[in-house]
Amino acid sequence: MSPCFHTRHFESFLLRQFQPAGAGEEFDYASVGIEGLQQYFSRHFPTQALEEPDIFLLTLPLIPHLDPALLDRLFAELLGEGNFPQLGGVRGKQHRGILPTGETALFLLARDDAEQRMHIQQKYLSANYWLFKDQILRLESPLPGEPRLSGKLLMNPEYVELFTTGEISPPRFSTDFPAQRVTTQQNWEGIVLHPHTRQQVQSLQHWLAYGSKLLSDWGMARTFKPGYRVLFYGPPGTGKTLTATLLGKHAGRDVYRVDLSMVVSKYIGETEKNLAKLFDKAEHKDWILFFDEADALFGKRTGVRDAHDRYANQEISYLLQRVEDYNGLAILASNLKQNIDEAFLRRFQSIIHFPLPRPGERLLLWQKALPDPVSFGKEVDLQAIASQYELSGADIMNIMHYCCLEAMARGGATLSQASLKEGIQRELRKLGKGG
Repeated sequence: MSPCFHTRHFESFLLRQFQPAGAGEEFDYASVGIEGLQQYFSRHFPTQALEEPDIFLLTLPLIPHLDPALLDRLFAELLGEGNFPQLGGVRGKQHRGILPTGETALFLLARDDAEQRMHIQQKYLSANYWLFKDQILRLESPLPGEPRLSGKLLMNPEYVELFTTGEISPPRFSTDFPAQRVTTQQNWEGIVLHPHTRQQVQSLQHWLAYGSKLLSDWGMARTFKPGYRVLFYGPPGTGKTLTATLLGKHAGRDVYRVDLSMVVSKYIGETEKNLAKLFDKAEHKDWILFFDEADALFGKRTGVRDAHDRYANQEISYLLQRVEDYNGLAILASNLKQNIDEAFLRRFQSIIHFPLPRPGERLLLWQKALPDPVSFGKEVDLQAIASQYELSGADIMNIMHYCCLEAMARGGATLSQASLKEGIQRELRKLGKGG
């Protein structure tokens, strides 16, 4: 936690907000309250020109986390005994202190000034205001028939963690977040791609590096949405996942591979809920979302024969909208391009083919797959092997893994032609291509 971020800043700042109308100068409203908080929050929102209401709205929902008794104390000391409905606030079920509501924020920012109250509601407590639009704050839905601002004023748990511990923990794989972060120790030099594929991937690198500047500095935000959507298609093992991971690694962005088995549900409406949780979590994080085997969710819509078909098509339409609205890079991967619904294809900025490697590329893959302590025997004809066996990069890595383990078990560090052929036949049988 920053040394300038203390509850005394809360108290100093809030005392001024709590000061009863017409009160004297018995309180010392130290400027460190507003200035200390402004300096602290500005470091986390450098692109925003923070106004005093911004700082107050960021401060108020943090109070129960850092000084649970502070609101109770200020309510009692400054406002005396009695019921003040205009202050709002509710008691939690387990938390025994006061939890602020939208009404609490409105009263402390505008008091009883009707014109100011209207201004605060329309600007700072609107769903379109940046604090709410960027999902930093939210107003909990009120009970039926009760005023909109009677809902609790809550801060996104990630920002609560940031402002109280100094960091945000990466999300854990769960039903609430059905995606896992993927990393690699490889670099671009370690991956072998078709030249045309590599050229298209380079365009993605350009977007990751300059996309935000294109929208802001060159004013293209008026005509283009901020996100980028791309389809990777081709046979398994041709480098789709590794490419997505390398894009994130070299752009300094986390890559999350979405587990579609945890997203798709047979229950009506559950798939949309699972997708909403995923995209809400990823929004404004600059994450790369990688949907592997995307056919399961992004497949073609069917003719409507029954209610199940109708809801399945609704899921695809919902997903189409969420992917299009996502402001980061979304990568869909499929074995076959024709399996993806045409409505998605029309909205992709790029469609990149990952073909099986050609003989020259396979030769390079064999060479790159060899660990430093290991060598090929003199009788090994890699050129012939690369020409004869049509294998993907993942297939070659599996073969090398097997052969190196066998060599290590024998106490050697040389791979013979016979051991390579044995490993190849083993992999081909696994793939159903050999006897």
